[in-house]
Amino acid sequence: MVQSAPKIITVDEFISCYSECDRYELIDGELIEIEPTGPHEQVSALIGRKLNVEIDRHDLSYFISHRCLIKLLGTETAFRPDVIVLDQTQLINEPLWQQEPVITLGNSIKLIAEVVSTNWQNDYARKAEDYALLGVPEYWIVDYLGIGGREYIGKPKQPTVTICTLIEDEYQKQLYQNNDQLISSIFPNLQLTAQQVFTAGRSIIQ
Repeated sequence: MVQSAPKIITVDEFISCYSECDRYELIDGELIEIEPTGPHEQVSALIGRKLNVEIDRHDLSYFISHRCLIKLLGTETAFRPDVIVLDQTQLINEPLWQQEPVITLGNSIKLIAEVVSTNWQNDYARKAEDYALLGVPEYWIVDYLGIGGREYIGKPKQPTVTICTLIEDEYQKQLYQNNDQLISSIFPNLQLTAQQVFTAGRSIIQ
């Protein structure tokens, strides 16, 4: 994602003007332009597909929303996750859902995955903090290029999936690399390795 020139707006103005445009999210009143690459979309698609298999297999009351915004109450911030798993049984409590796909309550969310792009600081620091405060039980940081800071993915840097599990009000983080099997508390029967995720972001040469 590439940050545009600063333009400060309120979160309500953002939702009114940009909720149908998936090229932007809002952080502290500033428009952030989202410009995902093709490989970024391939990785997001693989994760969504694998999670949907688990949802169907276990007949869960979850679904993946493809146009959802997360409005952080009391702030001028609205995130647009790459992958978000919602609990359909909780949406009755969402004040905006019947009019527009906007989530404001952590209880509505089961899992969020962000695929790391050039603004990796937001995924590792800002969003991790805000998602924990919101009460999102599981947050994946999918760094398929290994571009995050060494304090997050180690040295030497390499492709890493960080799964953050909410314990009380803080995330406990587990790093997965190479052929590590991903361990999810939300989808305990998930069969997916870190390497499968990374491979999804590579072009296939015929």
